Amino acid sequence: MSQGESAGAAAGGAVRVRPGGSERALSEVYDTALLDLDGVVYAGGRAIAHAVESLAVAREGGMGLAYVTNNALRTPDAVAEHLTELGIPTGADDVITSAQAVARLISEQVPSGARVLVIGGEGLRVALRERGLVPVDSADEDPAAVAQGYGGPDMAWGRFAEACYAIARGVPWFASNTDLTIPSARGIAPGNGAAVEVVRIATGAEPRVAGKPLPPMHRETVLRTGAEAPLVVGDRLDTDIEGAFNGGVDSLLVLTGVTDAGQLLAAEPRHRPTYVDVDLRGLLVGQPEVVEVGGGDVGFRCGGWKAFAGDGELRLEGDGAAIDGLRALCAVAWTVAGDGVCGLESGKVVARLGL
Repeated sequence: MSQGESAGAAAGGAVRVRPGGSERALSEVYDTALLDLDGVVYAGGRAIAHAVESLAVAREGGMGLAYVTNNALRTPDAVAEHLTELGIPTGADDVITSAQAVARLISEQVPSGARVLVIGGEGLRVALRERGLVPVDSADEDPAAVAQGYGGPDMAWGRFAEACYAIARGVPWFASNTDLTIPSARGIAPGNGAAVEVVRIATGAEPRVAGKPLPPMHRETVLRTGAEAPLVVGDRLDTDIEGAFNGGVDSLLVLTGVTDAGQLLAAEPRHRPTYVDVDLRGLLVGQPEVVEVGGGDVGFRCGGWKAFAGDGELRLEGDGAAIDGLRALCAVAWTVAGDGVCGLESGKVVARLGL
């Protein structure tokens, strides 16, 4: 599948039924990598294996690097400083956050200088000020909007009450993103989406959401990067990959974050990435072609593996790199599923691959 064909599928053309192939390294095919952070570049503040070296090589080869995160807690300056400390030279202009996307969305709905009740961290406050808005802390300060973003593990419960008081008075509610979870050094922790649910349950209201996978975040990213041939790189099907699908651009899923092999095989069309790889080294290499094989059952080959569907399960033959086996399995599962979700048993083949 070519770059153009895969982008067409994401934009609403034919349903993608197999991961794409590329004879050239992805860093040569695309001008800018739009990289998620948590679960892709780092986890719990520590660089993920091979991330620093891979990004350095991609950058030296001429690929632009932009860091696109739904985490609204930290400012672009703080994120850039952290990445630079990890060995990835980064400027604040290279970082795009959901705080910036939601601040732009709010600024288009309320007058310049309006007060905005902030339920979140410093990243959200800085983004609102950038748009000429005034962050406030109380529902009694006559806010024109409520902005909710990830506030970290120490967010006080009373902040949710302030949001509820304002929303009950008819103040419009905006959320930076609705990721239910966020990776941490100790495991998976509640994300901003979990906090949004607290306010939703208490008020019965629905926020306007800016972050991935929704269009405001894609628009913010394009405006700030000027990318003409972007590649979205992420670890989450429901934010990174779906965001690429909604934006009509290609995507690379890496298996260093929250998505595992079983979830990928069961992906619905909007969650199917263009490419799949183990980690960010996938930017630096071509992607092998996944080829259909003949026979009575649905079957595909990638590298030394052949994958088939039969007797209610996915089957795998051969040997080689585990990621090639997964690519072949994706082609079978997605072909069987069509525009739905594959229900074939996959536990045995996933276990065999060690993924």
